[in-house]
Parts: sequence; C-alpha cells; structure tokens
Amino acid sequence: MPDASSLTDLIGRYLPPATEACPTFAENSLFEPIIDGVTYFTELAERMQALGPGDAVYIASYQADPQLDLTGRVAGEAGYRPFTDVLAEKAAGGTDVRIVLSAAEFSGGIPWLPVGPFRANTLAARVIRAWKPSTVEVSSPPLENRVLLDWSGPVLGSNHQKLVVFRHDGVLTAYVGGLDLSPSRFDHSPHRRLKLGAHRWGWHDAAARLHGPAAVRVWETFRFRWQNTAALPPRYIAKNLPPEYFHLSIGERAVLNPLEPPIDLPPLPEQPEHPADGTAVQVVRSYRPWSLYRHRGLRRLRRANVVRAGIQEIYHSMTTAIGAAERYIYLEDQYFHEAPGGDPRFQLYGRLRAAARRGVRIILIGSGRKDPADGGDSTVHPVVTHDLRWRVLARLPAAARRNVVMYRVDNLTVHTKLMLVDDVFASIGSANFFSRSMVGTDSEISSTFVTTGSLVRDLRVKLWAEHLRTPVTDELAPALTDLDTALGIWRHEWLPAGHPPGTWRRAGLPAGFAPSEWALTPARWSPAVWRRETRER
Repeated sequence: MPDASSLTDLIGRYLPPATEACPTFAENSLFEPIIDGVTYFTELAERMQALGPGDAVYIASYQADPQLDLTGRVAGEAGYRPFTDVLAEKAAGGTDVRIVLSAAEFSGGIPWLPVGPFRANTLAARVIRAWKPSTVEVSSPPLENRVLLDWSGPVLGSNHQKLVVFRHDGVLTAYVGGLDLSPSRFDHSPHRRLKLGAHRWGWHDAAARLHGPAAVRVWETFRFRWQNTAALPPRYIAKNLPPEYFHLSIGERAVLNPLEPPIDLPPLPEQPEHPADGTAVQVVRSYRPWSLYRHRGLRRLRRANVVRAGIQEIYHSMTTAIGAAERYIYLEDQYFHEAPGGDPRFQLYGRLRAAARRGVRIILIGSGRKDPADGGDSTVHPVVTHDLRWRVLARLPAAARRNVVMYRVDNLTVHTKLMLVDDVFASIGSANFFSRSMVGTDSEISSTFVTTGSLVRDLRVKLWAEHLRTPVTDELAPALTDLDTALGIWRHEWLPAGHPPGTWRRAGLPAGFAPSEWALTPARWSPAVWRRETRER
C-alpha cells in the first residue's frame, strides 16, 4: 500500500497538480459520501425546509420532475408535497432559488426528435415557473424567471452536471453526484422499492456532500452555468410543438427561457474552513470547446460566458489516480462502452490495461439482469462490454487478464459514477467512464478525495456489503475491512499466498459470510463467447 502517513505524498501521487482554475483543498474541506437516493433526497428535503429569507438554493440537473416529493410520497398519499411547492414557498419568503436544467440545441427547432429528457425538461421548466405555493398567497409565481434551460454546448452533447448548493445563514453546503431529481432515483439497499414493468428493478447511485472552500468551487461552477445560460440569445418553441407534451395550442410560439432573468448571483460571504485532518479534495469539471458567436456579424451586446478552450479536469484526475494505483481500482458506472460524441484521445481503456499489466486488481461493477425467477428475460446480459473486450482484455496477456473482473448486479441499474483506488482515493460525480464525459461533450462535475484515514476503506466496505446484499455484521466486518481478504470475494486467486484454508462460496465468498441474497453475476468473457457474439452482430 502507499505510505498513508503523508498527505503530501498522496496528493502528489493520486491527484493531478493543482492550478489556479483547479485548486487542491488540503485539510480545510469536508468530503462526505452519500450512497443511494433515499438518504440523498431526504437530506435535500430537510435542507430545503430549513431555508429562510436571505438563504439560497441553486440546482443544476440533467433532468427534474416538478412533481417529485423528496420524502418518497406519491400523489394522493397523505403528506405528499412536491419539492417545487416547497421552493416556491421559500422563494416567496425571500430565499434565492435558481434552477438550471439541461436542454439541447434541438429544443429550439426540432423538438419532436427523441433527444433524452430535453422535451420533458421544457415542460418541467414551464411548470416550475408557473407554480404558486399552496401555503402562501402570491400575486405572481415566485419562480417565473428563476428556471433556465441550458442549450449551450456541442450539438451532440448535453449539460450533464448534477449539483445542488445551499446557503444557510451565509454558509455553503454543496452536493455533487449522479442523482437527478426524479422519482426513479428514490431507492436504497436492498433495492426492493422500485419496479421495471411488473418486476423488481432497483436504482443504485451516489453523491458527495462538501463543506468549506470545496463547496465554494461548486458554487462557482453553478454561477458560471447560470450566467452563461441567462446570457444566451432568445429561443422559441417551434410552432408545431405537440400540445400533449407542452400544453400549447397548435401554431403558438413560446420563449424557451425568460427574456430578462437576473444575470448575477448575490455576493457570497467569506466561507469558513472546515478542518479535515489528513484529507484533500478537488472539484473537477469537463467542458468541450464551444462558442455561440462564430461570426462577427452575429455578435450581440448581451454578455455570454462561453467555453473557448476545452476543460478536461476530470480526465486528468482519473488518469492520475489510475496511473498511481498499486493494489486495486474499483469502478461503478452506467457505461463501460463508447458512444457517439466521444474522442479516442480521452478514452481510459489504455490506462486500465497498463494498470492490469503491473498487477493492479481491477473490479468493474455495472447494471445487471433480472432474475429469471422474478419473471422475464435478462434486460442487461451478464457479459463484458464490447469495448472492454477489444480495448482491454484482448490486448492483455493471459496472466494480466486475470487481474480484471466485471460483475453485474442483478435487478439493479448501477447509475453511480464512482471510483475507489487503494483505499486512499475516491471520486464521485456525474461523469461516466466513456470519453464523452472525459472530453466534455457532456459537461460534467466530479469531486475527488484522498485521505490518510479510513473514509475510503469504510466506503468500500459499505458498497461491497450492499452488493452482497448483506449487513456488515461483526463477523463480516473484519473480512471486508482487510483488503487482502476482501479482494478474494471477486476472484479466488486474488487471496494472498498462505491465506488460511477455508470453504469458499461463489466468487470467493468465505464460509461464515451469509448474504441474504446473492446479487452479483460475473460478466462472461472468453474467446468462444467473443467469437459467437461477434458472429451474432
């Protein structure tokens, strides 16, 4: 293991060099991981309820459902109250509320194209802007110019950042992660709340809570997004927009964003440091180069903050940590394959190959299949993805291939964008593993962390126990805490030489471990499987 006694050594090894644009916050910012949506949404609900005059909440999301109750209640249930109603009430009382939702350049001209959540976001923005709180009388909707649709960026891209920033009594608390404000994200282990059709199908996700100067960095990211979006030129909904989606009459035109939104955020008071011994945090971003005004004759007087040079801080963070790994790299991700809009120069597969060649154990966790006993065929087949086969495994000698495993978690969407390395480094954010996120075709934000303490190890234990569907009992805790033993869960041969003999269950689970429900399916890769699936393609 790396020398965990020196924070300076960990910063120099696992984090890219700090710059003025991307500083390292050493021992003055708290990083606290949050696993799964129930905990995350419940905490957001409590913080929203505590907002008062002079406070603020800033939200940037890939998508948002204005009818979402952050406590998990549904319409018609006693106590149900959408977060939109809470925010409208707070805005009417003097809280600065601002929301930026992702849109696409398509949304101003050809909205009938199926481009992800962008049509739904246009409707959501209209609903939130028009909302009057149920608890107070107001003459006009408090949020009518406080919700913007951000259609900036490359045509094939999206504004994928997911962040929430609260200012309570002048002090910031920021959240960065993979969670959108959607009811499908309200889930927790053992993931039995949600269904896909008639069958059980859960949602696994993560976020990080930040305090101190690192939270200021997230606030600055939101300020950039708000000012850029507020300065975009007017766009109009097309005349033939389907009325069933947008409540518009045929032939009517509507402005995509308010014509005169406030441009600037209120000044931020000086923030207190939050002592965090033995830790360091970076908040990193991805943006692809983009400029709205490509021709001098099209320039407008309105100010626009555009990304004139690419920002690939997340890529440099990931490559630095992967390159530093000595024992293991653990990745949870929605995608382990490429998609249109990526850039081969910013792919991470070669970095994983190099790590496997030097003996680092690589554990990849993705979405899994439905249990046949639960009804239906597999939704996600338990095979290694095409890009991992061709770009990693096929280019490794046989011995080094044994350093790479991929598992699917049954009945679960793994939406986390999370990486742990050597029990000293963690990354949680919105960026997926593919190069679209790394190069900034999808704008992203992530928080990274190194520590001389036990926080990363404890997070690893929590995650691995969740996927084993077992509580961390007194019997289980020592085995999961000890990295040598815990790595043997994923592959028998990863146990160190001289490990005490014992009876092992599937995938190396030792006797005495008693998971209530085995949820991990090894993803298959072999030359025979590879040839057969290639022919089928």
